[in-house]
Amino acid sequence: QVQLVESGGGLVQAGGSLRLTCAASGSYINAMGWYRQAPGKQRELVATITRGGSTNYADSVKGRFTISLDNARNTAFLQMNSLKPEDTAVYYCAADQYGLDPRSGSWGQGTQVTVSS
Repeated sequence: QVQLVESGGGLVQAGGSLRLTCAASGSYINAMGWYRQAPGKQRELVATITRGGSTNYADSVKGRFTISLDNARNTAFLQMNSLKPEDTAVYYCAADQYGLDPRSGSWGQGTQVTVSS
């Protein structure tokens, strides 16, 4: 089974940056993604990336966030720039070993991102 560990969250002022890391223990990962959940809200897509390099971003983060993947180490990164208070949420990493939808696979425990105004 895939084990995922997120890190890099924290408190940052609006306009600042954070870089999240998700390390997966599985021997093969086909797709990884970042999702976020604010208090009282549903978990939502932030960005996904496949082993082949295809990416998908939520409209709300496009142009500000960049997802990347180290295929050899099964580690995903999320570079978050120009952060806004509405980005505040718990950010979760997910991975699909064989498919293209990380939400259907394994999940990490999450890392808190708080953006102050």
